[in-house]
Amino acid sequence: MRRPLRRLGLLLVMAWLSGLMLASGCKPVMAAPGICVGPVCGDGFARSSTYPWLLRLRVSDQQGRHERLSIDCRSGALSPLMGPVERGYAGAVAQRACRFTPEAPA
Repeated sequence: MRRPLRRLGLLLVMAWLSGLMLASGCKPVMAAPGICVGPVCGDGFARSSTYPWLLRLRVSDQQGRHERLSIDCRSGALSPLMGPVERGYAGAVAQRACRFTPEAPA
């Protein structure tokens, strides 16, 4: 009997907080996905098990354009060389991800 009452109380508190947030004009804030440099953010990082220096990631910008990239962490070469997301910021995100993402075990 206590569990349904506890859930109901939790739902009422959440509804009250949501109503308070809407009444005050606050917008809910979303967390940034992964690593951001300027207007470009990257997430979905994955290292290749065959080639541990190869990192795959998804990048997106503030205008809603997104794509998947690969970077050779040894030389810093991006693949593909051209795409909808600006390559300067995408390259910076990818190089930062190379430093933060651990290598796959050999």
